[in-house]
Amino acid sequence: MSEEFELDTDDLTRRMDGAMGALKTEFASLRTGRASATMLEPVMVEAYGSKTPINQVGTVNVPEPRMVTINVWDKSLVSAVEKAIMNSGLGINPQTNGTIVMLPIPELNEERRTELARVAAQYAEHARVAVRNVRRDGMDTIKKAKGDGMSEDDQKLWEAEVQEMTDSYIKQIDGALENKQSEIMQV
Repeated sequence: MSEEFELDTDDLTRRMDGAMGALKTEFASLRTGRASATMLEPVMVEAYGSKTPINQVGTVNVPEPRMVTINVWDKSLVSAVEKAIMNSGLGINPQTNGTIVMLPIPELNEERRTELARVAAQYAEHARVAVRNVRRDGMDTIKKAKGDGMSEDDQKLWEAEVQEMTDSYIKQIDGALENKQSEIMQV
């Protein structure tokens, strides 16, 4: 039975990649003092009786480094878009010009930068926990195979491989966090 055991490392890798992808998406939504269309990705607008992503009710553009504009396709949704942005916690006050909603990006003060750096650290910790959960699932699979007759040497070999994968992803998460925090703290 032990000869047949093959840990599905592709599945573990895919799940750890998913944790990294989620972290990158969360990091993209953090404001760094520069305008970015991705900062509006988590904003949902109440449109036509359901929550809709902001990029599905209008065109999001970044015409200059400190300005994001949303050209709302349906004039009746302009106020809903404004409301969604104000309630999003981005700290931006929208200005409206017909169907165009303009978002001037204010300069971040030191307190807000520190707060955003803390939020980035929380996002990174969630990603680390997700990676560790994948690691635990892999280790549980190996322990089960050990109970089914896998040799101790094979068990140690597989556990070392899973641990190596985990360490690699944790290192990537830490690197991404360091980059994001330095980007946030940059004046």
